[in-house]
Amino acid sequence: MENTAKRFNKRLLLEVGKIVAWGSATLVFLLLPADFFDSGETVCLSRLLLDIECYACGMTRAVQHLIHFDWELAYQYNPLSFIVTPVIAYIAVNDVVRAYRNIKKLQ
Repeated sequence: MENTAKRFNKRLLLEVGKIVAWGSATLVFLLLPADFFDSGETVCLSRLLLDIECYACGMTRAVQHLIHFDWELAYQYNPLSFIVTPVIAYIAVNDVVRAYRNIKKLQ
């Protein structure tokens, strides 16, 4: 009986944590200014070690500008952001809805 209660609490905490994590990440990206990531050093290993741009180079900057409706700059940083951003949004919404349904089942 005690193991079942512990598993229930862990599962509930995990599902609530998913919702809080996705919500917090979304809120942070929306509240930060669009040019927040524009300056600074790159963290891309391909760029640092090989001095070669990969397909993901500029993606964080592009997504940040895209969610702030700065289409032109987002395209300049990385045109693939117009594909990646909706995919990430779909995954986030799907994960939050699934977590919410799991919480409802646990109650």
